[in-house]
Amino acid sequence: MTIFKGTIITCDKNDTVCEYLVEENGRIAYAGNELPKKYSEKKMLLLGEKALIPAFADSHLHFSSYSLISSTLDVRDAEDFSSLSDILSRYVRKTDPKVVLGFGISANSLVEQRMITRPELDKMEKRPTMLIKYDGHASVINTAMKNLLPDKIKKLRGYNGDSGQLFQEAFFAATDYITSKVSVISLVKHMLRAVDTMAAKGICLVHPAEGVGFVLDLDVDLVRLLARGLSNPFQFRVFFQTMETKKVLKRKLPRIGGCFATALDGCFGSCDAALLRPYEKDPHNKGILFYTDRQVDDFVQDAHDRGLQIQLHAIGDAAVAQAVQAFDRALKNNFRQDHRHSIIHASLMGQKSLDLCAAHQIGIAAQPALLNLDLEPYAYLESILGSRVNEISPFRTMLDMGIHVSGGSDAPVTLPDPAFGMYCACNHYESSQSVSIMEALKMFTHETAWASFDDTDRGSLETGKIADMVILDQNPLVMDKGDLFRLKTNTLFVGGKSYRPGQGLPRLLWNALFPEK
Repeated sequence: MTIFKGTIITCDKNDTVCEYLVEENGRIAYAGNELPKKYSEKKMLLLGEKALIPAFADSHLHFSSYSLISSTLDVRDAEDFSSLSDILSRYVRKTDPKVVLGFGISANSLVEQRMITRPELDKMEKRPTMLIKYDGHASVINTAMKNLLPDKIKKLRGYNGDSGQLFQEAFFAATDYITSKVSVISLVKHMLRAVDTMAAKGICLVHPAEGVGFVLDLDVDLVRLLARGLSNPFQFRVFFQTMETKKVLKRKLPRIGGCFATALDGCFGSCDAALLRPYEKDPHNKGILFYTDRQVDDFVQDAHDRGLQIQLHAIGDAAVAQAVQAFDRALKNNFRQDHRHSIIHASLMGQKSLDLCAAHQIGIAAQPALLNLDLEPYAYLESILGSRVNEISPFRTMLDMGIHVSGGSDAPVTLPDPAFGMYCACNHYESSQSVSIMEALKMFTHETAWASFDDTDRGSLETGKIADMVILDQNPLVMDKGDLFRLKTNTLFVGGKSYRPGQGLPRLLWNALFPEK
C-alpha cells in the first residue's frame, strides 16, 4: 500500500484535483480530499512541489520501426550533405552493418534545401543504403540498394531509379523488403530498449501500428510476445496495418488499421497528401488518394461488420473526407453504439468532416509535436498550403465540438515525449486552436485510454482503476504553458509498482512462454 499526499491530478470527467490517493494491491483504493480514518496512521509519500497524474499514453506510433531506427542510424541532425556524409561514415565504422538503414533526412533542414540523390549517396556509402525521410513516407537509396531490390518494386508507382528517390507504393514496398531482413533477436532487443525509453517519459500504454513487411507479419506477433513477456505490465493495443480482415481475425485481434496498407493518402513532406484544392503554386497537384472511394467503403464496411475497431491514416482534407464518409456509410448500414473508430493525423478537415466526426464519435489520433517539427517547419507548410497552413490540426475546434482527440507521437517521426506533445498542443502556431493544460494532459492520458476501450481501467486516477501513475517533477497546472516541455517524469508506477528498466531477452521469453497463472 502507498498513500500519496499532495497535488493529485485525476484527469477524470470533472477535472478533479485532490489531495490524497491510496494505492492498494495495484489499484486505486481511494482518491479525494479527506483521507479515510483507516489510512490515517499509515506512512505517506509527500509529493511536495511534484504532482501525481495518470500514466501517459501514446495513441499512434510505429513501435517496431521506432525500436529499430532508434537503435540504428538517425540523420536528423545533418546540416548539409557534408555532415550527412560524416554521420554515415561514423555509423558504418562503429557498427560495420551489411545494410545501412537510416531515418530523418529532410530537404528543409539541409543547407542544400533539397533531397540527396542516388549518385551523391553513392559517393558517401557503397554498401546498400536507404535513408528514410523524416515523415516516414519517402526515402532515397544508393545504387547498391537499388540492385538489391526485387524488380517488382521497381515497377510500382513512386519508384525513380535515376534519382534513387522512392515515394508512394514503391517506398512502402521497399521498406517492407528491407525490414524483413532484420534479425528477429536483434529486433526484440531493440524493442526492449524502446520500452524502457518510453517508460522513462512516463508512458505505459501505447497503440502501435504494426505490419511493415516482415515475413508472415512477424512484427505483429513479436509485439504481442513482448506484451506477454514483459515483467512490467506495459500495455500494447496493436492495430494491424492491413486491409485483409481475415488476417486480423485469425490472430483474434480486435483492431485493424494504421498507415502503410491502410494509409489513404501521402503526406505534406512529399506534397502527396490528398487535398480538395491544389497545392500552392502547383495547380495540377492535389496529392494522391491511394484507394478509390469504393475500395475504402468496402474495407471499412467489412471490418466494421466484423466488429473490428478501425484506424485510417488521412492527412489531406480529401483523404479525411474519404475516411469519414466510409465510416458514415458503415454506421448507417450497421449502427454500432460504441465503435471508437478513428482517423490518424486528420491534419486538414473540412466542416462536413468535422460535423460527421462529432455526430458519430469518430476519434482523432493526433500528433501535436508535428506542429513544432524543425524538419517540416511552418515556412515550408505555408509555401505549399498558403493560408491553409493555419487550419492544420484545429484542436480547439475539435474539442469544442465534443470530438475525442488523443495524443501520440507517430514515432519515429517525432519521439515519444508526452510533455513536449502537451507543450505543442497548448502553443499551437494558430493561437486560437491552442488547448488548455488540463485538456492537453487528458489528450495523453484519458483520451488515449478511451481510444482503445481502456478507460474503465486506466487513463484517470479514480477508485477501482489500475494504479498506472506518474510522479511529475512539477505541477503542470501552475506552469506557464511555454515551459511545459520542461516537465520530467520522476517515477512511473505500473500496477502500483515502480517501473524497473533493463529486462533481458531470456526473462522476456520465459515470461511469454510460461506465464504465471
